[in-house]
Amino acid sequence: MAKQPKRAKTWTGDRTQTHALDAVIKLVKANANAKFDESIEIAVNLGVDPRHADQQVRGVVALPSGTGRHVRVAVIAKDAKAAEATAAGAEIVGAEELVERIQGGFMDFDRVIATPDMMALVGRLGKVLGPRGLMPNPRVGTVTPNVGQAVKDAKGGSIEFRTEKTGIIHAGIGKASFTEEALAINVRALVDALNKAKPSGAKGTYIKKISLSSTMGPGFKVDQASISA
Repeated sequence: MAKQPKRAKTWTGDRTQTHALDAVIKLVKANANAKFDESIEIAVNLGVDPRHADQQVRGVVALPSGTGRHVRVAVIAKDAKAAEATAAGAEIVGAEELVERIQGGFMDFDRVIATPDMMALVGRLGKVLGPRGLMPNPRVGTVTPNVGQAVKDAKGGSIEFRTEKTGIIHAGIGKASFTEEALAINVRALVDALNKAKPSGAKGTYIKKISLSSTMGPGFKVDQASISA
């Protein structure tokens, strides 16, 4: 049996039962007692098998309350599109030289956006960016001619989601310092996006379980009916 951390002695709330969304958010915030502003994370267990192409769930959603974190954006573009990305606030902008830096191990960014004409170059980065979930993809809006808007979306609270091998979606939906209402709005936005992204191959119960936790705190199960209430 794994040894619990000392902070577990201060945790409150029943982790064996499901609670209404508002109650879960209160519990998660109450247990986020680290010395830093902990992230609030959601885990959604989906009834899909990502090994099958028609059961993969992937998309992007703009969280109305933002994420509470600074997102470092790299844009692979040139000429006017590179200037557009810089004007929108992208920290790293380049074309061939940026691709070479990334191939060499440079990874000082959280999101990669590319213009369609750069995809021949970006294709070289599949083995580097793919395992980290950073490979630009038109399905989630990170391959686009409208790089300025894509940069603004990334910095304004837009997050990507995708199923892991076990069929679970993990995502950050804010910070412990957010108000309860702000966190609830973000949870509902993400769950709504997941429902809209339901794949054609999904059978049976699509969303099986939802839980929230903070970076250093325990997880609590959410009553799904309370999300749509």
